[in-house]
Amino acid sequence: MGVVNFSLENKVALVTGGSRGIGRAIALAFAEAGADVVVSSRKLPDLEQVAEEIKATGRKGLAISSHVAKAEESKNLVEKVKGEFGRIDILVNNAGTNPYMGPLIDAEEWAWDVTMNVNLKGPFMLGQMVARVMKEQGGGNIINIASTAGLNPSALHIYSVSKAALIMLTRVMAIEWGKDNIRVNAIAPGLIKTRFSEALWKGTPAEDRAAAPEDITGAAVYLASDASRIVNGATIVVGGGTGGG
Repeated sequence: MGVVNFSLENKVALVTGGSRGIGRAIALAFAEAGADVVVSSRKLPDLEQVAEEIKATGRKGLAISSHVAKAEESKNLVEKVKGEFGRIDILVNNAGTNPYMGPLIDAEEWAWDVTMNVNLKGPFMLGQMVARVMKEQGGGNIINIASTAGLNPSALHIYSVSKAALIMLTRVMAIEWGKDNIRVNAIAPGLIKTRFSEALWKGTPAEDRAAAPEDITGAAVYLASDASRIVNGATIVVGGGTGGG
């Protein structure tokens, strides 16, 4: 039996929401595993710092400002990555938002639209664009960052619905694109100690128990590498035994 291959040598990865938190941790882990990595988010200065950290590993790093919910920006992002590297082997749809934490009965339309546009429509549009590139080059790998809140109802309400839909989108993508040698899987983190989730853990008993962004990277490298070559349409829960988000 051969050695399990976790190497990402000669791979080009694109990580959205890559300026901090889970996205930054995954980007750096991919670089350590041998990939050249492009990080994107709305604000360029923080991204450029991550790109420098990627370069410090000896790999190529590139920062590109892009808003995942805007189709034209995603199109420009894909064209820039393809122009710079000639291919895209790995896409991590990590960018997310949660602008409203109140009950559904009080939720306004804007809260639904903003959450769904970033957490669901964005990964769909960018995934579609990147899948076309991957199909041309003979295959690739897409990882959607969902949440345990998408598996069990949580206090995050609309966010929970968006992540549940992202998990189903993952399965549909996997079934449709698998024939083109494109694998699509999801990671469902539990509570992670990031600025994004600060309202859920800061000053609470969960502050000492919340996981770090780096705790997600093992699953991400596994799904991005040949170690998981027959895994498609799966959702890996990294929640420390918790069921909610």
